[in-house]
Parts: sequence; structure tokens; C-alpha cells
Amino acid sequence: MATSLDHYRLLGRSGLRVSPLALGTMTFAVEGGWGSSEDEARAVVDRFTERGGNFIDTADFYGQMGGSEEWLGRIVKGRRHPLVISTKYSLTTRPGDPNAAGNGRKNMVRSVEDSLRRLQTDYIDLLYLHMWDFRTPVDEILRGFDDLVASGKVLYTGLSDTPAWQASRMQAIADLRGWTQFCALQIQYSLVERTVERELIPMAREMGMGVSPWAPLGQGMLTGKYTRADLDTTGSMDAIGSRKAINAVTGKLTARNLDIADVVVEVAREIGCTAAQVALAWTLANPATCAPVVGVRTPAQLEDNLGALDLTLDESQLARLDAVSAVPKVFPMDVLTGPAEGMMFGGVTVERR
Repeated sequence: MATSLDHYRLLGRSGLRVSPLALGTMTFAVEGGWGSSEDEARAVVDRFTERGGNFIDTADFYGQMGGSEEWLGRIVKGRRHPLVISTKYSLTTRPGDPNAAGNGRKNMVRSVEDSLRRLQTDYIDLLYLHMWDFRTPVDEILRGFDDLVASGKVLYTGLSDTPAWQASRMQAIADLRGWTQFCALQIQYSLVERTVERELIPMAREMGMGVSPWAPLGQGMLTGKYTRADLDTTGSMDAIGSRKAINAVTGKLTARNLDIADVVVEVAREIGCTAAQVALAWTLANPATCAPVVGVRTPAQLEDNLGALDLTLDESQLARLDAVSAVPKVFPMDVLTGPAEGMMFGGVTVERR
């Protein structure tokens, strides 16, 4: 469904209003060909906010250990309060220091204090746990978040890159103990990464977390810029910082993903738009999706991405995109959504809420 950047949405089960696209700042303060200059970063933020965008995402790890937050703090100085700024903690910012990484309270509090200083603000709108560390007790995490909210330094909390069973468990514990609940879930989601539809997205809807997908363009795979010739990655490691090299190393550059990209390009030609706009429009079409995070380097890339808000994909186009990108069902959903439904309901139709 077509929308506009100033048509705000509630983030999960909260009263926080956010734009339907979030501006990612991972390109800020990054050395190499895919990073923005500070002038480009300022122009991107200016254009995003002029169009009504208010949701900006960063992390303490982005841009040479916090450089992204520093740039963002300078760029939004004097106009910070209308914005919803999210940042994250968990990844190491002091290599060799065991307590300057992970999900524990000590790292959480230190990270927040450093982020506040770099962002030149006295509060963080939304603090995410960046990545699950498989080590920290959940009550320590939950109580740490709750204390930060009580202090006024953090207003809302969220999870990123966390197993569904831990996310749902933590949300239930927070609810039962009267602690601050999570209103957001940031996960990788696109036409080339749909495995999150099995557990994470249904869990988020049930537990009141708004989904904010990162890499909705499949880290560039869905823009149509790659071809079968790129599958030969010989020599690509000569430019290890390039997007192509990263996609090769992380397994994104595959024949299957190129097949998906081909259909995206076909649909884009039919509509008369870019492949990136189609890929973003598909992500936005999922009612569980609240605000995909778009990571752009230049104002021109941002303008192209914003064009996705004007698109409405028809049923046949959605069906083609869904078919080429479908992922196999896994247990127990392969059983629960098959013939078992007839056994459970005995031929009676029972609609879902």
C-alpha cells in the first residue's frame, strides 16, 4: 500500500510514532568506497527530515567505534527533539576489555553514557540490544534496561539479532515483573532473507514488537547491479571492504539470490521504477513490518529509496516475488499448517483474530 514518509506508525505496542522508513547511518564515518562523506551524510539527513522522516538508526559500533554517533550528533544539533534516534549496545568498542562488549549491565551502562556524549543529547529514544551474546542472564538485561528507562536516559527498548525463543521469553518476564517491555525488533528481512517469517516475525506480532528490518535490499543484491559473472569471486578479496566482497564472504552472492533479483528487475520494468523500490515495497507490504532501515550513502540513493513509498504492488506481482523467494517450511509449521488443520477443526472454519 502506498504511503508517505510523514504518515507515521506506532512502534509495536507503544505510543512512539515513527516514519515508515528509518534512516540507517552505518555509512557514516566509514572509510572506504561505501562510506559517506560528512557533507553527504548531512545532506541525507536534511532530505530525510524535510520529507517528514523522524526515525534515525545508529549504533555505538558504527563508523570506527562510535564515529557514526558523533557525526549524527553534530548533524542534528539544534533539531534533535523532533527525532526518534535509536542506537545499540553489545559489540566491542574496546578490544581486549571483556566488559566493554556483550549484553551485561556494565557494558550496557557504559555504552549508554558514551552514546549520550557522542550524540550530544541527554536521552536516547530507543536502545536496542545489538546482538545476543548467549552468556548474560536475562534478568540482568531486563533490569538494566528498566533502570535506564527509570533514570530517563532511555525512553524505549528493543532487541536486534536475538533468537525468537529468548526474545519471547524476555518479553513475558518483563510483562510479569512489571519491567519495561520491548517495543521493537530489528532483524534482517528481505526477499533474499525470509527465514525470519518462520518464528521471529510471528513472535514479534504476538508479543507487541514492531519489526524494523535491516538490509531490506539484501545488502544490495536486490538492486539489480549484480550478474552471473559476479559469481566468480576470484580476486574479489583484493577489495575486501567492497560490498561485492562482503556479499561473497557472507553467502549473499548466490545463483538463487540472483534469480530472485531477476524477478525484482522484471517487476520494476513493468511498473517503470527501480529494482530497489520494488524490493522495499515488497517489505513494506507485510503488515508486520513497521519501519525498514534504509542505509544509503548519497542523497540520490535516499531519493530513490523514498520512491518505494509511492508504490503499490498488485497481487500477481506479489505472488511472483513470493514464489521465487519462498523458503521451505520447517517443523512444526510444516505439520501445523498442513492436513493437521483439518484434524484440529473437523471441517469447521475458525477465523484468526
